[in-house]
Amino acid sequence: MSTWLVTGGSRGIGRAVVDHVAGAGDPVASFSRSASAVAPAHPDRVLEVKADVTDPESIRRGVETVLERYGSIDVVVNSAGVHCGGRIDSLGREAWDEVLATNLTGAFEVCRAVVPVLRPGAAIVNVGAVVGLRGFPGDVAYGSAKAGLSGMTQVLAVELAPRGIRVNLVVPGFVDTDMTAGLTEQARRRITDTIPAGRTGTPGEIADVVAAVARSTYMTGATVPVDGGLLATFGGGRPSGVVPPSNEPPR
Repeated sequence: MSTWLVTGGSRGIGRAVVDHVAGAGDPVASFSRSASAVAPAHPDRVLEVKADVTDPESIRRGVETVLERYGSIDVVVNSAGVHCGGRIDSLGREAWDEVLATNLTGAFEVCRAVVPVLRPGAAIVNVGAVVGLRGFPGDVAYGSAKAGLSGMTQVLAVELAPRGIRVNLVVPGFVDTDMTAGLTEQARRRITDTIPAGRTGTPGEIADVVAAVARSTYMTGATVPVDGGLLATFGGGRPSGVVPPSNEPPR
């Protein structure tokens, strides 16, 4: 049995990971800034912790709460994220700072807080995005943050391998979450048309892969796409002019 810590665990991919893990019988701590409107599927195995990944002190308190409850942390999933769409000539600095603080610096601070208590055999799984590996117009902040998360994964994999800690990156494609719910139907169709599988993914499909990667004992420093083949296409990009809405809710 492993104890999991999942950031952004109140919704979207993070919530799917929480439900998957708890359903498999493992205890899991869900970090989020606010409680979800929907109770976890297995509340007896889920510890919901109010924690803001942009606040190092909040993270420290949250980690202490998990350790007091479970005694250890074995798997960390960095899934917390926000999205603010906009091109370089329209995106404000405030939006840029918010996206980088949550998606990249937040993951860094969580890793910094948990690495000292992780034991050999532990795993960190960072949740990236296709936009971090391909240039999509209108995603300058989100793409930069996710690209940075990819680089951080590589570095931590090398740094922590001697301590027996594995670090990998799972890269979702276009997934039906609150973050993508604000797109128009026309925009959704245009994006779906670029996906070889011909459809969007579900949070549960991403959670399946996150769990498998976390349990893979000889995988570290890997980038694992779960995108319906999107990255395999020539260019792998969103059609010109399809720009995400600027005020999507956090995942």
